[in-house]
Amino acid sequence: MTIQKPFWETKTLGEMTDAEWESLCDGCGRCCLYILHNEESGDVFETDVACKLFDAKKRRCTDYGNRSTRVPDCVRLTPDNAKALSWMPKTCAYRRLANGKNLPDWHPLITGDPKSVERAGVAVPPDLIPEGEIDDDLLESRITKAR
Repeated sequence: MTIQKPFWETKTLGEMTDAEWESLCDGCGRCCLYILHNEESGDVFETDVACKLFDAKKRRCTDYGNRSTRVPDCVRLTPDNAKALSWMPKTCAYRRLANGKNLPDWHPLITGDPKSVERAGVAVPPDLIPEGEIDDDLLESRITKAR
């Protein structure tokens, strides 16, 4: 009897179906936070300010299908750019797979439990500030951690 490996171990990101691709998202919500880049040092910082379409309690986009239209600077993750987006969290399945790493043990595809991302301490907290409720000049004061 042959044990079949999971799709993320046998396919490249570009070979995955739409459903497989979407299932890689662990639902942490970190890609929907405002990220600040220090141009001189290359450092990347996470804030507690979220995209206006982000539902922090559900950790999901409220208009995923139209996000690029409604938020023109929303970065659409693709198999071609997943490796290059260094601002994405190191825990991101897309980034990890693009860089030849495995999914983390807590990933919902491995545990079968969507809440495993919360228990692992990777999920964003539900008390984020929606963009528009804070002046852009104050974003530096909202930094929560370096990536």
